[in-house]
Amino acid sequence: MFRTDDKKTREREKLNKDHVYSRLLKLVLFIIETMSRKIYFAGSIRAGRDDADLYARLIEQLRQYGKVLTEHVGNSSVEKEEKDLSEKEIHDRDMEWLNESDYLVAEVTQPSLGVGYEIGRAIDLKKTVLCLFRPQTGKRLSAMIRGAENESTFIVKDYKESEAPSIFKEFFKEEL
Repeated sequence: MFRTDDKKTREREKLNKDHVYSRLLKLVLFIIETMSRKIYFAGSIRAGRDDADLYARLIEQLRQYGKVLTEHVGNSSVEKEEKDLSEKEIHDRDMEWLNESDYLVAEVTQPSLGVGYEIGRAIDLKKTVLCLFRPQTGKRLSAMIRGAENESTFIVKDYKESEAPSIFKEFFKEEL
């Protein structure tokens, strides 16, 4: 009888170890996936920089889900930093980053032809797209953006900044 209890204890310990190893493996895979994930963040630059500080905060949150290739969008002096680049150089650099990315996250509250162009290109490149819009009096999101939502590869969320962390978590489907 003592041996049977001993055997049951060993079996329970093995199951516990297997469970711990399984969770550890999932964690390692999650870290590897997160570290290799590339995110293209799009926000208005030439159409208005009123939201630059918000972009910086969103980019900071996005870093926990992968490498943000376009961190400069959150820099309030981005236009000064790009003054030595031609418009063709900016376009080609950004398209290279978009091609390299896995996801596009766009803050679309401030209307911008450039952001709309990046979204269209991302769709053509079969990227998963998340558009964030802060509803405000007198502002409506373009029907071309809202109407493109398909709930899987093109997602549009009306949001308040405080909701961004939960939106990102859902979008990147983080499950530990």
